[in-house]
Amino acid sequence: MKQPLDVEDYLAARAGDDADFRERLVARPKETLEQELGVKLAEGHVVHVHAETDTATHVVLPPPNKYTEAERKEAMTGASSLDFLKKTMYDPAPAMRPAAASRASRETLAGERDRGRGQAPPLQEAARDSIRRGLAFLESTVDGNGAWHCIRFNLANPDIPRHYEKPGFVSALCALALEGCGEARARALCAATRAYLVSIMEYPGLWRYYRHLPPDLDSTALCSLVIGDHPWIVLGRNVPRILGNRDEEGRFMTWAFAEDEPGVVADFRVEADPVVNANVIAYLGDRPETGDAQRWLEGLIAEGGLEGASKWYPDTVSAYYAAVRAMTRAEPALAGLRPILADRLLDLRDGEGEFGNVLQTAQAVSALHGVGGLQAIDAQREVERFLDVQREDGSWPELLAFGDQSLQWGVIGQIGHGSEAVTSAFCIEALGHLVEVLTG
Repeated sequence: MKQPLDVEDYLAARAGDDADFRERLVARPKETLEQELGVKLAEGHVVHVHAETDTATHVVLPPPNKYTEAERKEAMTGASSLDFLKKTMYDPAPAMRPAAASRASRETLAGERDRGRGQAPPLQEAARDSIRRGLAFLESTVDGNGAWHCIRFNLANPDIPRHYEKPGFVSALCALALEGCGEARARALCAATRAYLVSIMEYPGLWRYYRHLPPDLDSTALCSLVIGDHPWIVLGRNVPRILGNRDEEGRFMTWAFAEDEPGVVADFRVEADPVVNANVIAYLGDRPETGDAQRWLEGLIAEGGLEGASKWYPDTVSAYYAAVRAMTRAEPALAGLRPILADRLLDLRDGEGEFGNVLQTAQAVSALHGVGGLQAIDAQREVERFLDVQREDGSWPELLAFGDQSLQWGVIGQIGHGSEAVTSAFCIEALGHLVEVLTG
């Protein structure tokens, strides 16, 4: 069945019409929910169902806030406190590593492949080995709690200190890129990431990037996709808050403000971002409630209006990648865009057939896979490029992945985010798709 947005109302109505279902739901709630909704709920999470009567009333209290009153007060003014910001970003990051010398040129790789005679492994085997080495690198960078790290840096001034950060958004973004990888290491990384995201989730299923920022729909949508088996997500506990965060045109706004939330973003609030809307559509699915956002996004893409339209993502390919994820997860949402997206993605290539840097290329390859357009590019050439750029430790270079593309705060300037781990997750995803093409 297609899961309703108002799951708890649906269950109450179903129990009102079917006495047997009501009895099973009270006696064996988790098992009954799984059978009724066609889902597998997270292990270790207990579900209780209480049935009120004419003489018994139940009051259900939400879990306590994850932060103390003092911590919440500190977060409200955190943007003006350097000490608080340092704690939020937690550790100074080292200077960006220079690009490593190529292990082999494309011509050398191609020559080895063509000469054959058992002297060089098939290209697809080299790609599989590259994936395994990339996963080994990621194992060394994801912390013991399952948190992925990112680096906050200044785009214009490399002398401004760089800092590590580990918001749930980054972990979710990378876990979604790895979820299709069949390697045991990838599955273990994703499992650890899910546990981390659950540990930092705020009731009723919200996430924020920094403590001094309010929850945002970008983080909330992506994290919800990753931990989709958690009962709060299955029951749609966060859906009313998300739906209540639309503008007059039905587009989803980035920041989920509340009276007791930090207001630091109010002065430069973005009303609607195409990538954020695509991610919300991916989570909520193809429903009347997402219809206006779908139509707005379809119009932007069909009319070629995505260039520079996102405040938080630097490249058009990032927006296409998010749109394809929404199209494949929320099918039939955005289905009419499939041929348009394929053409738009292929149009991103320069005169030499390149999509840009290796991160942009990885996102383009995975998006083309999603729209069924991967046969239109030279898979061998793209694999060779990924192999060529990968470092000896299994990583790919740190590149700008997202950030505030318009913010100008005096000496702070334009903020960028990225890391070797983020780039590597996307490269592993793309290589997996290219291996499928090479193996037929």
